[in-house]
Amino acid sequence: MITSTIRKQLLSLALLLGSLSYSISFGIVPTPAPDQPGPIALTGAIIHVGDGTVIGEGVITFDEGIITAVGTAADNIDLTNHEVFDLQGRHVYPGFVLPNSSLGLSEVGAVRATQDVVEEGDINASVRSAIAYNTDSEIIPTNRFNGILTAQVTPQGGLISGSSSVFKLDGWNWEDALLSEDVGLHLHWPNMMMRQRNSLTGQFERVENENYQGQTQLLHTLFQGATTYTGEPLNLNLLAMQPLFNGIAKLFIHADEAKEIINAIRFARNYGVDDIVLVGGADAILVQDFLLAENIPVIYERIHELPLREWNDVDAPFKTPFLLHDAGIKVGIGGGATSVDRQRNLPFFAGTAAAYGLDRETALAMVTRINAEILGVDDRVGTLEAGKDATLFISEGDALEMRTSQVLGAFIQGRDIDLNGTQQQLYERFREKYENQIE
Repeated sequence: MITSTIRKQLLSLALLLGSLSYSISFGIVPTPAPDQPGPIALTGAIIHVGDGTVIGEGVITFDEGIITAVGTAADNIDLTNHEVFDLQGRHVYPGFVLPNSSLGLSEVGAVRATQDVVEEGDINASVRSAIAYNTDSEIIPTNRFNGILTAQVTPQGGLISGSSSVFKLDGWNWEDALLSEDVGLHLHWPNMMMRQRNSLTGQFERVENENYQGQTQLLHTLFQGATTYTGEPLNLNLLAMQPLFNGIAKLFIHADEAKEIINAIRFARNYGVDDIVLVGGADAILVQDFLLAENIPVIYERIHELPLREWNDVDAPFKTPFLLHDAGIKVGIGGGATSVDRQRNLPFFAGTAAAYGLDRETALAMVTRINAEILGVDDRVGTLEAGKDATLFISEGDALEMRTSQVLGAFIQGRDIDLNGTQQQLYERFREKYENQIE
């Protein structure tokens, strides 16, 4: 089996330009990469550090999966015993960090047996995505091919959907791939209004959620029980919520509308939850002063979606990351509002935000450094700095631009990742077919 690793791609300019053909059996997920065999140096690169810094004629070295040096050719970084690759002006980025994804939990929407993302019932605090994550998902390679190398895998459904974990997108099993376990619990605040079809007119209308009071009361009962829980009798849901109150885990609040955002955050504060992240946040700009006062970071998820209301500007979702950032709010960009097969477009969400007000490196930071900070893994990933994991990728062009992005190779903790996947196999399969017809 021939693998399309970065080492093979960098052996010559022809390989770098993508002339390497694939011969992997159709439909097989690439084998996880072996450990880094020795020190590697990438030279002649445009290095996007992830904190706003761009280094021209850059040099980055890593060994045993850890970045050892980042600088310029003028810094005379010691390259002794390194395998050196001259990138000839190509771009090096930190691996993108995808928050709030069902990657590895959901495979084929129409096949129930491939869905392990939603549990029955409203309260599932004891559910853990860590042990359910499927490293053999065919969707994982499609994300890696766009530079997404780290993901927060999150259960869905109900009011309390469970605990999420952060994974490296390479590994034989969930233990191999795990980067940070049980980073936080997910609260889906009830909608005050619901979209419902009028049986007379056939049109969709916004109506009050008749179950809102009952759903919020259920949450009050749960949190009251959790704050006073002593461990006896054994209650797995109450036990799973204890990390919220001792600062070990975050509370990810999923809410979009302004009143719901305020109600949910005040609810959590009343029960002593300090570490809160707002996920979704379609109306976050309307409550920006409240979010600033409460020091709440936002994972904004609706960039490539229509506005919530008909009277909003059609480009309002495009501009929101800039407006939130300009207001002083820590904001990352996520893809949870879209289906799992579209979340690979995370870098292009950032590119759209850059086209609507954000500085390009700031937009990049929202899918690298800031997402890593919000998820609590910024000591490992998110920026290219000495001492952090060598989780990075090489692109022919601007990785935030759909027309120019061409990921040539990627490393996860220094491991040379095979970027081949089902889509690349399909491309090669039908390219050969139709090229022969043209000839």
